[in-house]
Amino acid sequence: MLVAFSIAPSGGAEGDSVHDAVAAAVRVVRESGLPNHTDAMFTTIEGEWDEVFDVIRRATDAVGAFGTRVSLVLKADIRPGHTGELTGKVERLERAIEAAERAD
Repeated sequence: MLVAFSIAPSGGAEGDSVHDAVAAAVRVVRESGLPNHTDAMFTTIEGEWDEVFDVIRRATDAVGAFGTRVSLVLKADIRPGHTGELTGKVERLERAIEAAERAD
């Protein structure tokens, strides 16, 4: 499965940036050893249900140290029996774009 998620603290001091909290969450994800990708809006992680959600729980706990509330947004692609989709989906998209451009 792939899960894209975003975690942010709230209830901290006014004007606080969330980058330290996000860094703590991303550190948990990277230390998990699961395939992952972080961009400007989300971190995506790939693995089995229990291992992915364990990492997300621990990342959420890490962010919780930075405020009195935590916001968590999730989007999941649950496709049993498939691995390598973190990069595979993008590779298939790029091939489709290239094919469409050659057809023009």
